[in-house]
Amino acid sequence: MQYLIPFTTQVCRQLVSIRDGETKLAQTVHFCDSANPVTDTLDNAKSSGVRFVIIGIGEDIGPRANLGRGGATDAFESAMAQFLNLQSNRFFSGSECLVLGQIQTDDLQLAEGADADSLRKNVDLLDGRVISVASQIIAAGLEPIVIGGGHNNAYGLLMSVKNTHNKKVAAVNLDPHSDFRPREGRHSGNGFSYAAASGALGYYHVLGMHELKNSEETLEQLSTFGGHWHTLQSIWVRREITLKSALDEIVTRLNDSQLPVALELDLDAIINMPSSASTAAGIPLLDALHYVSTIARNTPCAYLHLAEAAPSCHVAGIAAGYRETGQSISELIYAYIQGRMQSQQIG
Repeated sequence: MQYLIPFTTQVCRQLVSIRDGETKLAQTVHFCDSANPVTDTLDNAKSSGVRFVIIGIGEDIGPRANLGRGGATDAFESAMAQFLNLQSNRFFSGSECLVLGQIQTDDLQLAEGADADSLRKNVDLLDGRVISVASQIIAAGLEPIVIGGGHNNAYGLLMSVKNTHNKKVAAVNLDPHSDFRPREGRHSGNGFSYAAASGALGYYHVLGMHELKNSEETLEQLSTFGGHWHTLQSIWVRREITLKSALDEIVTRLNDSQLPVALELDLDAIINMPSSASTAAGIPLLDALHYVSTIARNTPCAYLHLAEAAPSCHVAGIAAGYRETGQSISELIYAYIQGRMQSQQIG
């Protein structure tokens, strides 16, 4: 598969400390070790009981093309350093996962100070790579768990589901921003508006949208499309509606659409999370975990996308950023997998 940097056993060994009497996830998950085509790796993984494929997209050209700050380049590394050191036990064996690798982005990363037009052209090139890799994973009957990178990559993931299933996609996004900004060139703020214009987005719901972090033009575009939302202020500030009621409504609407579901989460929704646009007025990580678990357990999810984590943006430095983003993303991955496995048992 072009543009894929495989995550091998050798790479894993550099991240994991093995202890006698314990079995770490690093010892049970599958890796991309074969010299065969990656399509064969995916097919072999499927036949071995794998259901989830973890991939990374280490880039910050999308956020910078949106005139935001960089740093969203190493969330995958921080997550794998934590996730693979977790225990394999009765709750989760790890054998259901393949850690495939990262989409190549180094040649698209432009130096600080690059103009917006150049960055946006490279985001457009990255879209093609995301579509190529994610489409092959989905076509193999597997569920991608995608660790960003900017939220621009939602466009490629939505297009992958649409192209593979020949259906539009129902998306739910926990995010202070709707990412439905004008189509002024590709960046992290307009992945969903581009997906809508391309015919990939059939239904869209934003949870936790900040009332003052979305322009009137963006809100008008979202309304014209028929998008739905629950704001941060309505749930967590004014307490006009409970999180449970909001999630119940979202689950009902997603299932009523009879479309495959895209489960999206921008890490900057979580309070003080090191991210491309971190916020003091965010939601607790436990609520984000509950969101992921609820949607995964109760709807036909096609993938999980965790975007915008930026370890280098932590106020205490990059080491602290690696710990916090790595642990948080690991918990979100587990919440998704556990929810999907419970959904399978219920079905």
